[in-house]
Amino acid sequence: MEASIKELIDKFHRKMETDEEAKKEVYPLKKVFNINLGSEFYSLRLEEAEVKEFKTELAENADVTMITTPENFQSMIDGTLRPMKAYITKKIKVVGSIQDVMHLKKFF
Repeated sequence: MEASIKELIDKFHRKMETDEEAKKEVYPLKKVFNINLGSEFYSLRLEEAEVKEFKTELAENADVTMITTPENFQSMIDGTLRPMKAYITKKIKVVGSIQDVMHLKKFF
């Protein structure tokens, strides 16, 4: 999954380079996101509309933690599973404030 997540981060960076409105909206955010896939763990730090840090471990003080399986996460990346549907059907669990959770949509 690491390669898929890195591709997702690259896609996010390209969007920030080309979409000034999105960049203006995301720029003030300073958030740490954890992705817990059960057998794989990742964290990323978002700051100034850029992923400043990506690690293959969970961060201690994450603002948002997403818990799912590698298969469900890949389906969300591919677009065959919408994040909101995944949440409603309990294919993902998200821990964090609802406002922080909504920032995740910027990556999909």
